[in-house]
Amino acid sequence: MGVGLSQRLVPDELWSLVVPLLPSFASRPQGGGTAPVDERAVFTAVVYVLTSGCAWRHLPETFGVSSATAHRRFSAWTEAGLWRRLHQAVLDELGARGELDWTSAIVDAASVRAKKGDR
Repeated sequence: MGVGLSQRLVPDELWSLVVPLLPSFASRPQGGGTAPVDERAVFTAVVYVLTSGCAWRHLPETFGVSSATAHRRFSAWTEAGLWRRLHQAVLDELGARGELDWTSAIVDAASVRAKKGDR
């Protein structure tokens, strides 16, 4: 994958926030399996899919990660709460730098009519 694209998708500052939040993957006790993959390459591939709208199965080979591996890690990271914790870490970092501006914000909500007789 081109270094330029990788750096745009996951700059070093973002990666430094991500690394301590990633769940560790233990090697299989019985051995075998596939060779370990570069976590940053997997994370970059996941970010590419999430930001581009690309289907998992169409993940370009230039990322050096199979679409199955990228999707498996995305699912594991989602289950482990990575995205929520990363969002908080980014907000904390921006707040510490004084780069958050809360003078305007957007709140999204859904409103559903209650069923008759339910309280």
